[in-house]
Amino acid sequence: MENTLNEKIKIGISACMFGSKVRYNSKGFDVLGYLKREKNDFLWTPVCPEVMSGLSVPRSSIRLVGGNGFDFWDRSAQVKNRSGKNVSGMIRAGSMSCFETLKRVDVDAYIFMEGSPSCGIYRTTLRKESLGKPPGVFGALLLKEQMFLIPALDLQSPLKWWDWKRRLIAFTWFKRKELNTFSEFFECWDILKILCQEVDEESSKDIEESLKTFSDKTNSKELKKIQIEILNILRTPSDPIKIKKWLWKNYNSLKKIHSIEVDKVRNPEYLRGVTHVADEMLQVELEARKVKKCFKSSPIDYAPGR
Repeated sequence: MENTLNEKIKIGISACMFGSKVRYNSKGFDVLGYLKREKNDFLWTPVCPEVMSGLSVPRSSIRLVGGNGFDFWDRSAQVKNRSGKNVSGMIRAGSMSCFETLKRVDVDAYIFMEGSPSCGIYRTTLRKESLGKPPGVFGALLLKEQMFLIPALDLQSPLKWWDWKRRLIAFTWFKRKELNTFSEFFECWDILKILCQEVDEESSKDIEESLKTFSDKTNSKELKKIQIEILNILRTPSDPIKIKKWLWKNYNSLKKIHSIEVDKVRNPEYLRGVTHVADEMLQVELEARKVKKCFKSSPIDYAPGR
């Protein structure tokens, strides 16, 4: 089966992280600058729920009162500005407008501004001593949609971005696949399973066991259920320890089977910074792609426009 994704990935992004000066204090931050020319490999849709709510720039900061973003959509929490004014109706309308925009574009992922009461996922305030009431209003909508979510500040780290990117590419490739038979599904799993094992070994073993009971007679609902489980694994970050361990394992496999050698690759015990590890990953990827072999740590070749 072809393990290449040629169509550009569509990514939504908090407008303030795209460089637009739309934050409450008229500031913005261009996180895509860290990607340099690589940012041209994706299609971007910046949105700002607060601006689309009709709130001005600059504006009074807002906060969740009485619960988190999920509670807000259940009408048991409110959003108020610093003066105490209830702006829930405006925020609801603006969030839905942005959400509908992302759905209309059919984005594959969203890069969010953490610490925002609207876009935040794991915290809704930037105060160090508090997480606020996560998720935020817009963040809750994205979580319900099971969107592939990337924290904006992770684009500053070469290793974190490499980890997000390889899983996003695999996620998008698998999500877009039209799988009509179990055989096609199993071929996909064979390509993705090593990456899934790195991220969540226990869940991957459960999937492997489930697939042993399937056949071409298995109905589409059962296959869809397993597909969602795999997509959920791919949405989960790995960590440097796992990444180094599986890099070494997958690199040695390439070296043994396909005689691919990269001088820079070190074993997991070798101490080096995350930037060095990211460079190792990229070099192995490049060498594997040259001879059209699959590097299991990053199994899908992303070649937009090729």
